[in-house]
Amino acid sequence: MTNQSPQLTSRLKRIQSRLGVEADGLLGPETLTALELELGIVAATRSVNLECSRRSLDLLLGFEVGSRQRYEREFQHPVWPGANSGVTIGIGYDLGMTPRPQVRADWEPLLSEVDLAALLAVQGITGPAAKQLAQGLAHVKIPLAVAEEVFYTRTLPGFASLTRKNFPGVQRLPADAQGMMLSLVYNRGPATSGSRRVEMANIQKLLRASKPSLPALAREFESMQRLWPDLPGLQARRQREAEVIRASRRRYETGEIVKI
Repeated sequence: MTNQSPQLTSRLKRIQSRLGVEADGLLGPETLTALELELGIVAATRSVNLECSRRSLDLLLGFEVGSRQRYEREFQHPVWPGANSGVTIGIGYDLGMTPRPQVRADWEPLLSEVDLAALLAVQGITGPAAKQLAQGLAHVKIPLAVAEEVFYTRTLPGFASLTRKNFPGVQRLPADAQGMMLSLVYNRGPATSGSRRVEMANIQKLLRASKPSLPALAREFESMQRLWPDLPGLQARRQREAEVIRASRRRYETGEIVKI
């Protein structure tokens, strides 16, 4: 696999311009939805779990990899983010947390047999044990174009379904807040049991209300910062998610909402 060529990016931008979506050269959910409509693919055949703002999805992507340059510098080879993570590839794809059949289904069409076998060998392993394993996978390279394809077409829809299933009522939140809930579950998973999951359980309760309190929801995100006293990046992520949630009851422009 190679990185997306300038010619391909240029062609995709022209297609996006004709479809009336942002011409960013990335095959994201907004472009896929527009293509489905253009080709007459019935949207009803695909379940919609969340309606997120494009801004919130851009933030989620930024939380995971930052800029394109940073991805190519730091994340195109397997890494271990720390804490209870497993070996992570692409755009925050945690091999320690993802079931083996799912890893195979997501990556088999895009990687060589040798690289896929190497990744499957570390599936399910989390915490410090995964750190050394990640160092032994330096030969595996995931180009950004490949990472984005898995992120937008496989991973994000799966986590949207997981978020809706485990946090009923999330669909009643404004689009920015739905995106931040997706960001939280993408980062931490959906579990709500245990002393480290108190805030997740509280969020679950808050979402049962017909009109969930955005300030209360934001405070639970901020409270989670207690869990990572030595990881300022995660603390900053929870703080930013909280800020977006507090300001999420705003006017959304036409075309700003992405159905996932």
